[in-house]
Amino acid sequence: MIIKDFMETIEYKITEGAEYCWQCYGSDARTIDSWNGEWDETGNTITMVFDTKTQVVYQMEAWDYKRNREYRWLNPDFKAAFEAESKQRGISLTESLDDRNFIDLETEEDILEKSRAIVRGEEYDNRVSVPITLTEAETLALMLMAHEQDITFNQLMVNVLQDAIDFHKPVEINTPDSHWDNGGWPDPV
Repeated sequence: MIIKDFMETIEYKITEGAEYCWQCYGSDARTIDSWNGEWDETGNTITMVFDTKTQVVYQMEAWDYKRNREYRWLNPDFKAAFEAESKQRGISLTESLDDRNFIDLETEEDILEKSRAIVRGEEYDNRVSVPITLTEAETLALMLMAHEQDITFNQLMVNVLQDAIDFHKPVEINTPDSHWDNGGWPDPV
C-alpha cells in the first residue's frame, strides 16, 4: 500500500495527525486520521500509520460507526512486531471499541474498498477477502467443478472456504451432569 491510496480513499480530508506512540514501527512512525460525521451512526474514522522517512504504510483502520464495525489491515512485513508489542503491553490484539473486536483484513484491496465505501456512506461487502494461491492445474480443476455445478468460480471458492471453516469449528459436547458425579468419571454402565 502507498500513502496515495490512503489519501484518495479519504478524499484528501485529513483532520488529525500525531506521532505513533508505540515503538514496533520505529521512531519515525506517525498517524494520519480522517474523521467524518459524529461518533454515532453518521460518522466514520479512517486512520493510517506510516513512516515519515521511508513512506512505508504499517497499518490502516476503518471505523464504521453506522454499522458498528472496525476493520484493520496490518502490513504483513511488520505484523509480528505489532503483535509482540501488543503482548508486551498486555493489550488485546483484537479488542477495538465498546466490547467489539477489530475485523482483521488480509489484503490492501479489501481495506481500501471498504474504507472508500464507508467514507462515501455506501453499502459494501462485509465479508473478509482471503488471498488464495492456486496452481494452473488446480485453477482449471476448480473451474470445471464450478461449471459442473452451474455456479461461478467465486461462488465455488466461497463454498469451499465455508465448508473448511465449518469442518474445523469446535464441537460442543453436552453431557448431562449426572454422568459426571463419580469424581469426574462417568458412572459404570
